[in-house]
Amino acid sequence: MLFSFLSRSATARSRAHPVCYARLTQGLLAGLVALIGLNAGAQTLPPEVEALLARAKVPREAFAAVVVDAAPALNGKAAPLLSYRAGNAMNPASVMKLVTTYAGLELLGPAYTWTTPVYADGPIADGVLNGNLVIQGGGDPKLVMERLWLLLRRVQGLGIKTISGDIVLDRSAFAASTQNPGDFDGEALRPYNVQPDALLVNYKSVVMTFVPNPGNGSASIRYDPPLAGVQMQASVPLSAGSNGRSTLGDCGDYRAQLQPDLADPLRLAFAGSYPVACGEKSWAIAYPDPARYVGRAIAGLWREMGGTLDGRVREGATPSGLKPAFEMESPSLAEVIRDINKFSNNVMAQQLFLTLSLQRPGGASNEASREAVRGWWLARFGAQNGGADVPVLDNGSGLSRLERVTPQGLARMLQTAYVSGAMPELMASLPITGVDGTLKRSRSQVSQGWAHLKSGTLRDATALAGYVHTPSGRRLVVVGIINHPNAPAARPALEALVDWAVKEGSR
Repeated sequence: MLFSFLSRSATARSRAHPVCYARLTQGLLAGLVALIGLNAGAQTLPPEVEALLARAKVPREAFAAVVVDAAPALNGKAAPLLSYRAGNAMNPASVMKLVTTYAGLELLGPAYTWTTPVYADGPIADGVLNGNLVIQGGGDPKLVMERLWLLLRRVQGLGIKTISGDIVLDRSAFAASTQNPGDFDGEALRPYNVQPDALLVNYKSVVMTFVPNPGNGSASIRYDPPLAGVQMQASVPLSAGSNGRSTLGDCGDYRAQLQPDLADPLRLAFAGSYPVACGEKSWAIAYPDPARYVGRAIAGLWREMGGTLDGRVREGATPSGLKPAFEMESPSLAEVIRDINKFSNNVMAQQLFLTLSLQRPGGASNEASREAVRGWWLARFGAQNGGADVPVLDNGSGLSRLERVTPQGLARMLQTAYVSGAMPELMASLPITGVDGTLKRSRSQVSQGWAHLKSGTLRDATALAGYVHTPSGRRLVVVGIINHPNAPAARPALEALVDWAVKEGSR
C-alpha cells in the first residue's frame, strides 16, 4: 500500500562486487566522450519551449538544458542538439535521485541487498523466549508492512509465542539525526518528509482505509500497521451528496470533510463524516511521533498476530558475540531503485544514500555519504567545468534547497551510464512518459512511450532528465532544469523540450 544490519560488512560486500574504484577509471573514457561539444550546439531555445516559458512568466535565464546523443562515440555525433546555459549549477529537485541511484548501482552493485538480523537473547522453552528479542536495523529501505509481518512470523517459527523480556531495537547503523520531518516545508505529516532510519518500518507511515457501509450509515476505518498504545477511531458517520443522494461525482475533498485530528500521537480521530460516494479509499500519513513509530508498530503487529510481550519495546545495542537466529533480506538494489525513481520515493533514496557510507565508523551519515559520492564522481568523471559539474548533495533525494548539479554534468553522467553495465537497471527504473510512475499523466503527445525520464518538482524548481528514444532509432540524453518561483507552472516547457528532442533527433 505504501512504499539487517549486514551479516558481512559493506566493505566486504564492496570487495566481493566487481566494481571498485580501481575499475571505475576504466569507464573514464566513456564519460570523457561526452565532453566534446557539450558547450557547443544550439544556443537558441526551440520556439515552443520559449513560448511556454513566457506563458508561465519564467525568464530564459531561469532555464538550462542539454540535448545530446546518449552514445556519441558510436555514431560520431558528438555535438549536442541543444546546449543552453548547460554549465550553470541548478537545483534539480528529485532529479538528483539519478545521481544517488547510479552511484548506488556502481558502488554497491545491482544485486546488493540489505539484511535485518534478528536475535534471540535467551533460551526458548514451551513457547517462551526467556530473554530479549533483538532486531538490528541495517538500513533496509523496504521493510514494509507485509515484510514486517513475515519477519515476526519467522520469530514465531522459532517456537516463540511469548517474550518474557523486551523487544530491543538496534538502530545504530545510521548516525543519529537532529532533523525534524517538518523542517523542510512545515508539513510533518506528509509521508514525503519522513526521515531515514536504520530500522525503517513501513516508511513510518500509517495507512488509513475507509470502507463505507450504507447499511449502518457509517464507514469503518482500518489502520495499517496497528500501533500499540494509540487510540484509533473505528468508524465515522457517512454523508450523502449535496442533493441528499450520493453519486460518484460527490466525493470531493473527503479528507477535509472528515475533519481529522491527527496531531496527537496517542489518538487518531475524526470529527466529521465520510462521503458514501467515495467508495473505499486509503489515506497515508506520517506518524506524528516518528521516534516511537517503529516500537509501536512492532508491538502492535506482534500482539495482533497472537504474540505476548511481558516487557517493553526499547532501543539498545546488539549484545556482542550473539549470533542471529535469522536474517530478513531486502529486495535487490535493482528492484529498490525502481521504487525510488518511478515513484520518487524520498526516504528510500535517503536510505540508499546513507548506505553508501555504512562502512564508516560511527554509523552512516549524510556527511560521509557526500564524501563517498564526491570521491566516486571525481574518480569517474574528473573535475570538469572548473569543478562546477561535481554535484552538491545534501541528502541524495532532491528534497533539499541546497542540492545543485549542472545540466552538462548530469548529461555526462547519463551518457556514461548508457554505455555501462548498469544501463539496463538504471533505465528500467525511470518513469516512461504517459505510461507509468510520476509521468503516467504526462500531457506530452509526441513523446508518450518514447522517453525514460526522472522528474522533479519543488516550489521553486522543476526538472526532467533521462533518455529519449526516437522513431529513427537514435538515443538521446535530455536534461532540462528550471529554477524560479514560477517553475512548477513552466513544467509544460520541459515536456515541450522532450517532444522537440523526439522530432529533432529523428531528422
